[in-house]
Amino acid sequence: MSRSANLDTIFAALADPTRRAILTMLLEDDMAVTDVAEPFEMSLAAISKHLGVLADAGLISQERRGRVKWCRLEPDAMRDATVWIQGFGLFDPLDFDSFERFLAVELPADRA
Repeated sequence: MSRSANLDTIFAALADPTRRAILTMLLEDDMAVTDVAEPFEMSLAAISKHLGVLADAGLISQERRGRVKWCRLEPDAMRDATVWIQGFGLFDPLDFDSFERFLAVELPADRA
């Protein structure tokens, strides 16, 4: 999968508040699917679909331990998205007052 497609998949998975809540829950520890589903007012099938989206994005992994399916956060999966977002932090916010003062010095009004 290309980096761009990977970012699209990650951001699409993160776009849903239920999936973000699930990731937050998994920050603490691995959880059984039934424990993940407990705080949500939706069916186990709906939670399973959300978990599938997160797994497809690589944000979580799932494994069967006996009869129970467990979910684990995969924090390294967000590395590309984090790097992409942090790239925007390299630029200082534009100070329009300073910019206006610079233009006044460099382009005096009587130059027209």
